[in-house]
Amino acid sequence: MFRSLSRWTLNWSRSAHAEWALGVVSFVESSFFPIPTEVLFVPMCLTRPERAVRYGAIAGVMSVLGGIFGWCIGYFAFDLIAGPLLNFYNALPAFEALKASVDTPTGTGTIFVMLVTSGLAHLPPMKVVTILSGALQFNLPLFILAAFVARGAKFMALGWVLRTYGPALADVIKARLASFAVAAIVGGAALWLALHYLKG
Repeated sequence: MFRSLSRWTLNWSRSAHAEWALGVVSFVESSFFPIPTEVLFVPMCLTRPERAVRYGAIAGVMSVLGGIFGWCIGYFAFDLIAGPLLNFYNALPAFEALKASVDTPTGTGTIFVMLVTSGLAHLPPMKVVTILSGALQFNLPLFILAAFVARGAKFMALGWVLRTYGPALADVIKARLASFAVAAIVGGAALWLALHYLKG
């Protein structure tokens, strides 16, 4: 399975349609697709490092648009689409537990932090958070802002690093994603507190 996935990503990374594939994967990964965008993004950047920042922009923008689509699924079509989809991935019980944990007076801040952490390091998966945000009617402009900060910044920064330093850092980057998530939790919480203070 892993060899097939590796061949698939390498073939697409060298394809003339690589950018289209990256855009599609970035979009659907934020709303319902289980495979992370990085599976295609990193090989593409390593194959064509001079285009890495361009790839970062494509992945970031399409990921945000996919996140908005996921929000709409949660908001407008949870019973029709989101529920069966989560059940298909055996993620419905986890989703309900997550929903219960954030369906509180402080839940908005929790969702904002999860948007940042899921955008940076898939903790929890982005598609779960986007659907949850729509189901709980999380503020859409704030949702878009958090998605751009997390997904857009991550792919642009990752593209720049891969263009500048190349394959030597690829394994290091993947190994450090958990550390990035911890930093994102702290940063997201601080940003939420700042926004809450300014609003008050």
